[in-house]
Parts: sequence; structure tokens; C-alpha cells
Amino acid sequence: MQHGKYRFIVGFLALPLGLYALFVVWPFIQSIYYSFTDWTGLSPEFKMVGLDNYRRMLDDEIFWKSLQHSLMFAVVLPLVTISLALFFAFMINVGGRRRKGGPVISGVRGSSFYKIVYFFPQVLSIAIVALLFAFAYNPDSGAINSLLRGIGLDSVQPLWLGDPGLALWCVMAVLVWSTVGFFVVLFSAGMASIPADLYEAALLDGAGRAATFFRITLPLLWDTVQSGWVYMGILALGAESFAVVQIMTTGPGGPDYSTTVMVLYVYQKAFRDGQAAYATTIGVALLVVTLAFAALVMRLGRRERLEY
Repeated sequence: MQHGKYRFIVGFLALPLGLYALFVVWPFIQSIYYSFTDWTGLSPEFKMVGLDNYRRMLDDEIFWKSLQHSLMFAVVLPLVTISLALFFAFMINVGGRRRKGGPVISGVRGSSFYKIVYFFPQVLSIAIVALLFAFAYNPDSGAINSLLRGIGLDSVQPLWLGDPGLALWCVMAVLVWSTVGFFVVLFSAGMASIPADLYEAALLDGAGRAATFFRITLPLLWDTVQSGWVYMGILALGAESFAVVQIMTTGPGGPDYSTTVMVLYVYQKAFRDGQAAYATTIGVALLVVTLAFAALVMRLGRRERLEY
């Protein structure tokens, strides 16, 4: 059985690793190379400029604003989304009261319906979600301000996406709404694999819902939560935040750069301003931030593996 084992493994891995190196690793290497040039992205001609782009980036006020906003996305969005998803998944699978003649452990009434409702935003494209909420946030004819007027709160008419102090939080709320359903389903699948005997034993010992969640569910689900946290952070730093900010906000990235994130700034510098080399420099910084975020979450979340 051991004869030719390594040739067999290499034969299976060679093609996928080659494709990964070609379409993932090589573009990263190219980006790092171009960050040391003055390439415009519109001409094949360029020359090396050393660390000029990195010096420019460190002196760029908009870059620091975009970095601050991206870090807020990476911290706040996973925290809120994962917390809500854990709560909803727990109530759907474990948090119901025992009904006469039914199982000891069950979810709240209508849990199957709630799963469909929570997962529904995943069916919609993020572009459609952003457009719908852009209309809802309209200060004159949007659904939110119309609702406030309908209940007699005419004096409370925020500008929402037009207010520099509110715009970023409005964008974050949309991302939470659109992604929480995926994690509800993910955590529900994890909770379904936890033996019911553990919950029954906890109930016999007098444990309440909070104690059951923190002593049984969360420790046994920790690996899934950690993976979800990294995945959500990467979404918040990457394509999801770009799509929502690009479609919903004025500018986009406004007002006054209050919603500009790093991935949007990369796009603007490359395709709007024709500064591809500087855009790749910001992209390298985004790569470092993403890797640091993933490494930090994996390091802080490391704990002894529990088996059941």
C-alpha cells in the first residue's frame, strides 16, 4: 500500500496546485512587483520608482481614513453578525420550551419558517440588496423616513447615507442583514450534530438557556465560530464591502470620504484615476491587513479541541 504513495499524491495535487499558483499566487507577486513602479495601467511602459508609492501611501490622508473604516468593518461586522447568528441558531435549534409529548430539546415554535426567513437574503445578489436599501435610505421618499413620518416622527428625518456620521453605520447594517442568514444555517448545522444527551443532562442539573449556551453549545461549536469569524472578516474587508459602498453611497465613498474603504480606494485609484501602481500598493497593504486579521483571530481563538 505504501509503494508509489507519493507519486499518487503528487499526481492528484499537481494540477490544482498549479492552477492555484497561476491564478492566485502569481497575481499577488505581480501586484507586489508593480507597487515599486509608476505603471498607470493604461500603458505597457513603466519604470521602477522604489519605495515612492509606499511613502506616498503613508502620507495619504484618504488612505488612513479608508484603513480606519476597513478595520471598523473587520471588527464590528463579524462581532455583530456572528453574535446574532449564534443567538438565532440557538433559539431555532435548542431554545424552545419543552412541549407536552414532544422532545426534550427543540427549537422555538415555527423554527423551520424562521430558517427560511433568515436565509432569504442569501438568495438575493449583494448588488440587488444594496440597491433596495439605497432606495429605503432615501431621505425624501425612502421607506424608513416614510415610516417615521407615518408614526408621527416628522421631526426625526435623518439624511442616512447623506450624513457623514451615519453613512458608515447604515452600510454596516446592510451587510449584517445580508449575511447573518448564512451563519444561522451554518451554526444550525453544527448545533444539530451536538448530542441531545448533553443538553438533557444540563437541563436535569437545572441549567438555564444562558448556561446551556455558554457551557455546552459555544465550546462545542467553537471551531465553526472561529472559521465563520475569519470568513466574515474577509468578506468585510473585500468584495462585500466594496459592492455595498460602491452602489449605495455618494461619490462613491462619501460624503467626505466617510464610507471609503480600502478595497474601494484601490478600485478608484486603478480605474478612475489611472494610477495602477499606487492602487497595487494599497492592495498590498490590504493583503497585509487581511492576513494579520486572520492570524490574530486564529491565535486568539486557539483553545483545546473538544470531542463528543
